Amino acid sequence: MMHGWYYGGGYAFIFMAVFWVAAIAAVVFLIRSLTGSSVSHTEAPRESALDILKRRYASGEIDKAEYEEKSRDLKG
Repeated sequence: MMHGWYYGGGYAFIFMAVFWVAAIAAVVFLIRSLTGSSVSHTEAPRESALDILKRRYASGEIDKAEYEEKSRDLKG
């Protein structure tokens, strides 16, 4: 008795799905390598906690006493 594509316990479907996922991944990888685009190029560098504190002090969000207190906490 033939069961079409399901013949063999469903393994044919699994292998076909794996094949297509690998093929699509290969095409995406090829396109990214040819265009030179990468996720790491678009990410902004992370600010350290001290940089954020300096920015908040410079913008007037916190006063000098709070800046110095938090700066000591972060440094030590």
